[in-house]
Amino acid sequence: MKRRDVIIGLLGGAVAGGPLPARAQQKAMPVIGFLSSTSSAAIASPLAAFRQGLSETGYVEGQNLLIEYRWAEGSYDRLPALAADLVGRKVDVIVAHSPPSALAAKGATSTIPIVFLVGVDPIAAGLVASLARPGSNLTGVSILFTELVPKLLELLSELVPQARVVALLVNPNSPEAEPTIRGAQKAAHAKGVQLHILRAGSESEIDAAFATLVKLQAGALFVSADPLFTARHDQLVALAARHAVPAIYYRREFVEAGGLISYSPSRPAIDLQAGIYAGKILKGAKPADLPVQQPTRFELVINLKTAKALGLTVPQALLARADEVIE
Repeated sequence: MKRRDVIIGLLGGAVAGGPLPARAQQKAMPVIGFLSSTSSAAIASPLAAFRQGLSETGYVEGQNLLIEYRWAEGSYDRLPALAADLVGRKVDVIVAHSPPSALAAKGATSTIPIVFLVGVDPIAAGLVASLARPGSNLTGVSILFTELVPKLLELLSELVPQARVVALLVNPNSPEAEPTIRGAQKAAHAKGVQLHILRAGSESEIDAAFATLVKLQAGALFVSADPLFTARHDQLVALAARHAVPAIYYRREFVEAGGLISYSPSRPAIDLQAGIYAGKILKGAKPADLPVQQPTRFELVINLKTAKALGLTVPQALLARADEVIE
């Protein structure tokens, strides 16, 4: 027998029944596709909490897990293509970090599991059949920001009772915009406050919205939840300070950057839960069997330095309820 025939015979035996090399036996690392409407810098803290949730299920990025990040940088029209790219790469799970991201991911696949974090009613948005039994390839965490709108307006009125004209800033490109407007209009009517709607879907439109706010002589501003506003929180806080308008925000990052007041669910808990869900799905759980989670802890943060600069006296009752006071 020729030497070449011996080698072929040995290789054939290995393929037929012999042990494969160790590298060939190893399963490739699972891959999560992380789809966000904003930028990595804008959600650095939520990302840390998300990775912590993954670690609680035994997954550590770079060790036994890969994450493919896709950032829309505030341009929602980019999301469908970014979602399609992740589907094309055959990721194991898609994490959609906003309502527009969730809708884009849902439109891109009906088979790859999707874990969403949204501020809208996921049933009304068409993401799931019910909170208890999602019934499809999607589940996640619903912040239900629209349900917090009356509370935010109440806090703003408590802090700035003299403001009878209030402006609401929304991104018209967001699926959260119309539910937020309806909720704010109803709450404003109940309190006898005049509400003006300002719309901004880009950086330049944010500047224009503040110019309109000045013309309306609004006594206070309500900034709605939106990834664009999160990404531009420094710009929003600076404009509010420049025009000396008291503003309430939906995330503590605004107040930490010099904003006046925020009220929101505890973001670390929300993103931690999303990480846990993603890890469970990687271990074999089905999204249809994982109930949509809702936040149970909320944070009130007040910046006393900003209040002083605006000439506001924060009521003691409000200070007593604050989870954190920045001085």
